[in-house]
Amino acid sequence: QVQLVESGGGLVQAGGSLRLSCAASGRTFSSYAMGWFRQAPGKEREFVARISRSGISTYYTDSVKGRFAVSRDNAKNMVYLQMNSLKPEDTAVYYCAADLAARNRGTEPKMYNFWGQGTQVTVSS
Repeated sequence: QVQLVESGGGLVQAGGSLRLSCAASGRTFSSYAMGWFRQAPGKEREFVARISRSGISTYYTDSVKGRFAVSRDNAKNMVYLQMNSLKPEDTAVYYCAADLAARNRGTEPKMYNFWGQGTQVTVSS
């Protein structure tokens, strides 16, 4: 079992920044990859970013490349999503998720085994 708790969401103006955090507990943190997803009202949950178990490899959806950065601290059991140059279309509930399988990439929600409760990010224009 893995427990995940997100924090750091809030209201920010367009062009601003936020840093989301996800605290993990349960299984050895460095044994699984982590992903960030988001879900806007009336839309499906979509992939945002992924980071490998070691933190060396990262992957992003095209719409956030160059603006968002995912990182992890395996000593602290934490994963982060630094979001810069935020746009109103980034408004959504953001979720962190754990992928226990050994794979190079995972962009589908069904590939992830455990999820946090989500944190709201609202970007005003």
